[in-house]
Amino acid sequence: GYEFEAAEGSLYLLLLKTLNKVSSPFEVLGFHVSLRRDGVNTICEATIKVRVDSKTAHTVAEGDGPVNALDKALRSALVSFYPQLEKVELVDYKVRILESTRGTGATTRVLIESSDGQHQWGTVGVSENIVEASLQALVDSYEYALLKFIRKKRASKPAH
Repeated sequence: GYEFEAAEGSLYLLLLKTLNKVSSPFEVLGFHVSLRRDGVNTICEATIKVRVDSKTAHTVAEGDGPVNALDKALRSALVSFYPQLEKVELVDYKVRILESTRGTGATTRVLIESSDGQHQWGTVGVSENIVEASLQALVDSYEYALLKFIRKKRASKPAH
């Protein structure tokens, strides 16, 4: 289900992790997404818990849909540790159903395009659960952004 065309961020991370060149800067410990109807309005809410080193952040956010709420909650949790992620935003979101003969049990591929205002990159997530696939792509997007920021910062430091 993984296709890395247009998902260079995920491919880059996969290669670096496979070669043990980088570890994840954060870990998602758990998440919950809920939808409820309040009269005529649908309210989407996401809760996420992340760990950075030995510290944790547990955040809640509402959004236009479950993925938007999850993105807002994840961003809020991570920005408390990595303020530079404030500039990162999701600019495109595409869903493709794989194995269409399986109906609602089909595998879903989510492709996310993100930007930091200067560069754009794509990430991918694959799962039978569209929210899980979306979270995979979001996590890759933020990890990729952090990796690029750290490498840029190292490159700009003067040599001794």
